[in-house]
Amino acid sequence: MLKMNTSEFLIKVSLLCSALIICTSAFGQSKAFQLYNSKGKKVKYKKLVKSCEKGNIVFFGELHNNPISHWLQLELTQSLAKEHNLILGAEMIEADNQQQLNAYLSEELNAKQLDSAARLWKNFKTDYKPLVDIAKDSSYPFVASNIPRRYASLVYKKDFKGLDTLSDEEKSWIAPLPIKYDSELPQYKAILKMMGDHGSPRLVKAQAIKDATMAHFILKNYKEGSLFIHYNGAYHSDMYEGIVWYINQQNPAMNITTISTVSQNKTYKLNAEHKGRADYIICVDSDMTTTY
Repeated sequence: MLKMNTSEFLIKVSLLCSALIICTSAFGQSKAFQLYNSKGKKVKYKKLVKSCEKGNIVFFGELHNNPISHWLQLELTQSLAKEHNLILGAEMIEADNQQQLNAYLSEELNAKQLDSAARLWKNFKTDYKPLVDIAKDSSYPFVASNIPRRYASLVYKKDFKGLDTLSDEEKSWIAPLPIKYDSELPQYKAILKMMGDHGSPRLVKAQAIKDATMAHFILKNYKEGSLFIHYNGAYHSDMYEGIVWYINQQNPAMNITTISTVSQNKTYKLNAEHKGRADYIICVDSDMTTTY
């Protein structure tokens, strides 16, 4: 048996303790996610739920391929459904697929038939179907709020004037024309800057027609006494712009709660650039796996 003196023993114990401290520090600084308020203060999930309950509309801004976003969407919707009549809606389903979606909600179509009849995102089954199924099981409306993508593409190619060529039926799937548009909104300017040489004012206008259309269908389907939860990419509601700006143009009395999702190397402190992005910010560790 190998023997060691007292001094050697103490050194080995010290090294072991140091190693444990380093490991604990390395793995303990960051969690899978942390919830913050707009000022960057850590808050508990119950605070988020109570805040949402006080309003008329909740915008849940997600990162489309982030599993934490989708898990918390489901958790929050289930929590709010316990005490409230909900109306659900999503960017991920386009307005001209509302009829097919309603047929699924009323069980006239099954999941496979809905997939064939509507243009569903590739992660619909794993990430959005559970939300639609809450509506189906509880007899809640689920609003297909987004503009059909071919009309957003039309704006990108021919500006807003391209929409004037649409039929009355086609125009029923978009916000009433002409839409109000402010090219000076910081988020729209940021899109143009981010695209650099590949950017175009028409690209931002294509974003705006999406935001305006989603706002239109949210307000059209909102009912007094209900709580509307809308699921969308975070950039559609961040900084209280996008859809939120269009809602406020039409009905500034609406009490809105916004949620955003961001990704950072560590979650123990919210980076300065994310503060003020929304009423609540879900900060996800950048090492988190993605759904696609």
